Amino acid sequence: MIATPSLNNAKAPRPPHRRLRVFAFDPILSRRIETHDINEATIMLPWEDNLKAGPVDDYLEVVDYDPASQAFYAPVELDDANLLAQDGLPPSEGTPQFHQQMAYAVARTTIGHFERALGRRALWSPHMYRTKEGDVKDEFVKLLRIYPHALREANAYYSPVKKALLFGYFPASIIDPGENLPGGMVFTCLSHDIVAHETTHALLDGLHRRFIEPTNVDVWALHEAFADIVAMLQHFTYPNVLRHQIARTRGDLESQNLLGELAYQFGQAIGRYGALRSALGRVDPRTRKWIPEEPDPEKILRTTESHERGAILVAAVFEAFLTIYKWRIADLLSIATGGTGMLPPGELHPDLVGRLSEEAAKRSRHILQICIRALDYCPPVDVDFGDYLRALITADRDLVTDDLHNYRLAVIEAFRKRGIYPHDVRNLSEESLLWNMPNEDEKKAFLKVFPSPQRLLELVPDWELTTDRKRIYDQAKMSQAKLQKWFTDPSALDAAKAAHIVLDKATPEAFYRNKDGVPKLEVHSVRPARRIGPDGQTVTDLVVEMTQRRRGYYNPKIQEDVDNGKMKPPKPDFIFRGGCTLLIDPKTAEVRYCVYKRILSKNRLDWMRSFLLGDMSPTLRATYLHDPRRAYFQRLTARWKQVDEELDVEPFALLHRSVEQG
Repeated sequence: MIATPSLNNAKAPRPPHRRLRVFAFDPILSRRIETHDINEATIMLPWEDNLKAGPVDDYLEVVDYDPASQAFYAPVELDDANLLAQDGLPPSEGTPQFHQQMAYAVARTTIGHFERALGRRALWSPHMYRTKEGDVKDEFVKLLRIYPHALREANAYYSPVKKALLFGYFPASIIDPGENLPGGMVFTCLSHDIVAHETTHALLDGLHRRFIEPTNVDVWALHEAFADIVAMLQHFTYPNVLRHQIARTRGDLESQNLLGELAYQFGQAIGRYGALRSALGRVDPRTRKWIPEEPDPEKILRTTESHERGAILVAAVFEAFLTIYKWRIADLLSIATGGTGMLPPGELHPDLVGRLSEEAAKRSRHILQICIRALDYCPPVDVDFGDYLRALITADRDLVTDDLHNYRLAVIEAFRKRGIYPHDVRNLSEESLLWNMPNEDEKKAFLKVFPSPQRLLELVPDWELTTDRKRIYDQAKMSQAKLQKWFTDPSALDAAKAAHIVLDKATPEAFYRNKDGVPKLEVHSVRPARRIGPDGQTVTDLVVEMTQRRRGYYNPKIQEDVDNGKMKPPKPDFIFRGGCTLLIDPKTAEVRYCVYKRILSKNRLDWMRSFLLGDMSPTLRATYLHDPRRAYFQRLTARWKQVDEELDVEPFALLHRSVEQG
C-alpha cells in the first residue's frame, strides 16, 4: 500500500472575494414580475481579513444611529459563518442590518472602480483644524462613515465636514406615490444609484478638494454629473441585469431602459412620474408617456441649476457610450439579420443577447475608466465642462494613441451636440482639444526643479494598491513640503513662471502672503497615476497640484483699491484661486502637461464675481430664497478669518435638498 500524506492539517486558501447580495436598482423593482428576478445582484468585494461588525473595513465605517428615533441598530456581522455561507443577508426593506450591508457593498464597489482606473489607493479628503497657536493643520481621515438612517427627510448627501455619507428615509407621496405604498417608507440607502452617487462625491472630494467651491456655473454641476455617470455606468457591471435589459430592448439601448435611469423609486416617491434623473429622456407629467431627449446645443446657455446642468453632461457621456456600442455591434446585427440590419419579430436568440451584453459591458467599463482617469488631467480649481472635455481627450490619447474604436470621436461629437465647448481652442479636432505641452523654454525652466529622475524619486510615495493608506498620506505630505520648498527657492523662479505660479512680491495686494511678503503657495497634492493600456503597457505619471489665493470683492472699486495698495484689505467677500496641475514622466523627469488657471486673470475674476452676484441668469431659488454660492463663501471667510481650509457649510445637503424638494 502506498502511503499518502495526511490531509488533517491542510489549510484552506484565503478566499479572494467576499460575496454580498444587494438590490441592483431599488426595492420597488422587486415588486414587479418582469424585474423581480434581476433586482437581486451579488457583488464580489475584495476579501478583508479583519472586517468588523458594522461593517467596518480599511475604508468605510457603517454607523447605524437613527437620530429621529434616538436608536442604535445592531450592526451586521458579515463574518458570521451563516452569512458567509449565503452571501450575506437577503435583500429586505424591513431589516436594518441589510440596509447596512447594502450601503457598504455598493460604496466599496464604487471605491474599487476608482482604484482600478487610477492605479492607486483612494484617500478621503483630510480633516482640517486650527491649533491653539492659530496654525491650520490637516489630519488623515482613515474611514468614511456611512449613516444609513441619518435623516428623516427625502435627502441623502456627502458631508465634507463630517467625512460621512448621510442617507435619509421618508414617507412616499400620498397623492401620487407611483408604485409605492401611499405614505410607505422609502429608504435612500437601499437605492444602488444614490449610494454610488454619494460615494462618488466623497471620492472626488478626496481627489480635488477645491471642486466643492462654486467658482463658476459648472463646478457643482460637474460634481453632480460625475456622480451620476459613475452610478449609471455601474449598472452595466451586473450581468443578469444587463442581459435582461438587452433582451427587453432587443439591443436598442437608446429606448427607455433601466440602465440609463437613476433612482427610480425615489423619483416616484416624491411625486414624479419616473426616475429621479435619466440620460435618455423623461416622462411627460401630463401624458405619463416616456419621451426621448433630443440634444439641444442651446439648452446649456439657459440652464444654471446644478442637477439640470449636470444632466447635460451625463447625456453627452451616455450618448458617447451608445455611439461606440452601436458601432461595435453592427457586425453582430449584420450576421444575425443576413445583412439587412432589421431584426425579425420575437425574442432575440440567447447567444445574440449574450454577445450584445458582452459588448455593452466592455464599452461601458472603458467609458467609466476614461471618465475617472480624466480627473488627473483637470485643473485644480475653477474647472468647467470644457476643461473636462479636454481632460477626457488628453487622458485617453495618452493611453491609447490610435483611436481605432472611435472613442474620442464619439465623445467630441456628443459634447458638440449639447453645446459643450472649451475656451481657447481653434476647433473641435482631437489635436486642438489636447492640453498644451510646455514649450522648450518652459521645459528648460522646469529643469531647475526636476533636473533628473533621481530627484523625482524623493517625491514618489510608496503608493501601491497594497500599501497602508496612512503611510501613503504621510509620505504625500512630506512630498508636498519638499515640492513647495523647491518651487519657492529663488533659483526656481523661472520654473514657477512656467507653472503659472506667481511668487513675485510686486503683485496685487489682495494676494495672501507669507511673512516675507511673497504670495503663498499651496502644494495641494502629489500622487502617482498608473494606467494599463489595451496592449498591456503601463503609463505612469506623477501628478502635482499647486494653488494660490487672492481676496475677492463684490465691489470692483474696492477690488481695484486693494490690488493697487490704496487701502488695507478688508475681509474678503470670496476667495479667488489660481493654480496648475503638472503631469510629469517619472522616467525622464519631463513635465508633459501643465494644466493651469491663471490667478492674475482679470476675466476669470470678473466672471466669478458676476456668477456669485447672480448676474448670469440666477435660478428662482437663488432669487427668492438664498443663493448657496454666496452662502458658501460667506461661511468660509467668516469661520476662518482669511484662513479657508475648512467649512461648516454643507454644499451637497443644500444642493440635493433644493432639487428633491423644489
